[in-house]
Formats: sequence, structure tokens, C-alpha cells
Amino acid sequence: VQLQASGGGLVQAGESLTLSCAASGNIFRINDMGWYCQAPGKQRELVAIISSDGFTKYADSVKGRFSISRDNAKNTIYLQMNSLKSEDTAVYYCYVDSPLPGFGRPRRDFWGQGTLVTVSS
Repeated sequence: VQLQASGGGLVQAGESLTLSCAASGNIFRINDMGWYCQAPGKQRELVAIISSDGFTKYADSVKGRFSISRDNAKNTIYLQMNSLKSEDTAVYYCYVDSPLPGFGRPRRDFWGQGTLVTVSS
């Protein structure tokens, strides 16, 4: 399974960006999908997750500003980022949990290459 993320760039504070991440390859099913970010000198941390039935979870720092969605037909997730702040500057990584077929299969996480978001103040 390969993930291709896109949509990062340089924006000014208060502006918006939309990230996308498309999964391809030997995909039998996809459970949750999500985004993490890693700022310089910091650990990778959760931004948002969306389950297969649409349940979402957000980091407190992005609640009300970011929105995660998915298109199951396209195996793609999106992250709409509004009211961006300088502290949102980071590399954003997408992931999917795509287990092998069969009942009770364990997680199989795949990660994208990361896309850089830079917010200038």
C-alpha cells in the first residue's frame, strides 16, 4: 500500500489549506485514516483521525479550525485547515490502517511521505 500526500505549502496566518492523501496498491479494506504532524524539534503528534464509519477525533489545538473527511471510493482522505497559525507549521503525515483480509486481522499501518505546511505570521 502506498500513500501519496499533497497540498502543503507556504501560507500566511489566517489563511487556509487543504491536504489530501490517496492510498493505492493491495488494499482489501481501510479502517481508520488520519493525519499526524511533526514540527521541528518535536515528536510526531496526532492531528485528526477518521474511522471507517465517519467518526472523527481531533487534537485540541485544531478543534474548530481543521476538518478531516474521507472518500472511500477513492481511498482518499482530506484535511481542511482553516485559520492557520504559525504554530501549525510542521510536516504533515497521513496514515491508513489497512489490514489483510480475514476476521480479527491486526492493524497494518502505512504512512505517506509527508507534506510541509509553513505558516508565516
